[in-house]
Order: sequence, then C-alpha cells, then structure tokens
Amino acid sequence: MPVNARHFIRKMRGGAQAHLLEADDGHCYVVKFQNNPQTRRILVNEWIAGEILSHLQISAPEQRMVAVSREFLEKNPEVCLQSGNRPIPIEPGWHFGSRHPGTPQSTAIYDFIPDALLGQVANSEQFLASLVFDRWAANSDARQAIFFRAQLKDWLVRPGIPPRKMGFVVLMIDHGFCFNGPHWDFPESAITGLYMRRVVYGKVVSMGDFEPWLSRVLHFPDEVLDRALRRIPPAWIGDDEGALIRMLEELLKRRTRIHELVYGCRNTEANPFPAWNLK
Repeated sequence: MPVNARHFIRKMRGGAQAHLLEADDGHCYVVKFQNNPQTRRILVNEWIAGEILSHLQISAPEQRMVAVSREFLEKNPEVCLQSGNRPIPIEPGWHFGSRHPGTPQSTAIYDFIPDALLGQVANSEQFLASLVFDRWAANSDARQAIFFRAQLKDWLVRPGIPPRKMGFVVLMIDHGFCFNGPHWDFPESAITGLYMRRVVYGKVVSMGDFEPWLSRVLHFPDEVLDRALRRIPPAWIGDDEGALIRMLEELLKRRTRIHELVYGCRNTEANPFPAWNLK
C-alpha cells in the first residue's frame, strides 16, 4: 500500500543519496528518488528484488511506494540531491521506500558488528539464503546487511521462541545493483554477491546447506515477476519497458542454473567455504 512522506529525518550514506523520511503510516523509510545519481533503473531493481525476496522468504525490509508531494518538498528544502556543491531538486511523485526496522530514536541499526557477535545473530542462515538470491540475480555489489537487537518472536518464524527473548537480527538491504545495476544483464562472475565477512559461510559443508532456497529459485513462479512489474510506476520505467521485459525473461531462464551459479563460488581462489570439501 503506498504511503505519503510526512517528515524529513536525515540524509543517508551511499551513492543513491537516499533520505530517511517518516510517512503517514507512522513508519520511517529509506527513500531512493527517481532522479538519483544511479538512475531510475535502480528503483526498478529494488522493487523487483523486494518482491522476489519476499517470495523466497529471505529477510529484508518491507518496501513501499512513497509519495513525495510538492508541498512536502517546499516545507523541507533539505530534501534534495547533491552534485558537488550544487543542490538538485527532487521531483514530486512516487519514489522507492525501504522500511526502517523500528524508530530511529529507539532502534540502533548497525552495518557492522564484530565477528563474536556475528555468531550470535539469530537468523544467520539468511546469509546463505541471500547468496542463492544474489547469484541468481547477478548482484554486482557485495552483499549489504544491517543488524539490530529486537524481540525475536517479532522477526523469526520459528516455534518455541520465548515471548520476550531478545537477540541480534539481520536484514538484507540495498538491491539496486541486482541484475548488474543499470545495465540489466547477467555477466558471468563467481564472486559477485558475497558478504565481505566470510565467517558467515564457515559452516557450509555441502549444497544442501543452501536449501530450501535453491528449490524455491528452481521452482520460482513467473507470476511473481508479472505482479511486481504491474506495480511499478510507469515513470520509473519510461521508455525502458522492452529492455526490462528482456531482462526478466533472462532472469527466469537462469533458474535452471542456480546450483551451478552457487557452486561456482566454491571453485574460486577466494573460496568462501573452507569447511566444504570436494571429496
């Protein structure tokens, strides 16, 4: 369901120059704008990736279309892009929003935690899940993730979690460079999509550790992409519809190669799976 920007919180780091905005549903969203420096194709990528991740049951923030009105921009002149010292105005319209997991005032978000804490992340299997996705979607960026402490029952679908048990949770973020970013192709590479902290892959011993996500990709239904495509604002696509359709068709063809794509990481000099023997 679309939401409307209501308050400016702060600008975010990163090449897309996203902003953290509060919306009229009471939640905050990291918003990437149509005229961001990485092009509007990045918004298309984010939206499609979010729909795929949801179907694959991989932990990622909820996504929304965020309406930014002319009145909001007039009241918040700090909401703009920057080119050197020159501000670039945001055009009113629909933009991409990734929901902040909590409130900025009370929920501390980390993009780095020590290795000792990485081992305590309650849903650390999501690093294996996201690698399956990233290999399939040709994510040309390293895997990006955020961590925060929360009541585990609110974030994990598992039986037997005590009602008030707290722990670190990871969410996978920043999917603008899936499908090779603005290029919308699938270059062959055996190392793309890996998380920089290889310790998260230390317990992998076989292809079976990547289930059930391998099977979910292999049997991924076409209609998920059809539905995602129908929900994208026409202004995001412009005259790129033909290129977008071709990219999605190629993505669907890659389903049958998912085992090969994941196994390719094992055969590189930078093998991230030290416990996975080839015997």
